[in-house]
Amino acid sequence: MQLKKWLISMPLAIAMLTGCSLAEKMVYRIDINQGNFVEQSAVEQLRFGMTKEQVRYVLGSPMLIENGYPNTWYYIYHATKGHNNPEQRNLVVNFEATGTLTDIAGDYEAHSNFYQSLN
Repeated sequence: MQLKKWLISMPLAIAMLTGCSLAEKMVYRIDINQGNFVEQSAVEQLRFGMTKEQVRYVLGSPMLIENGYPNTWYYIYHATKGHNNPEQRNLVVNFEATGTLTDIAGDYEAHSNFYQSLN
């Protein structure tokens, strides 16, 4: 009788000691990608003075254009790969009131020729 109790309680005790973290890692999690995936090579094609249409052609449509600030575009990419920590990359594109590109900021580097003319 003692052996039965011991055999029943032992797996239960082991499960309680290991906790849920082990079981959580055994469960498959899909990769979740949200937003605009922007490559550095696309950002390097941007040049000072480009129009909004040209920028949209190179980068695609922005994730966010705030109300009241139509000259600031946000390209946001958020990815969670399985059980890994989430990763987020941001690109902020600023235009003048005339609709020409003036500056970029965020997690991407502008090309060294960014301020050279388009001609």
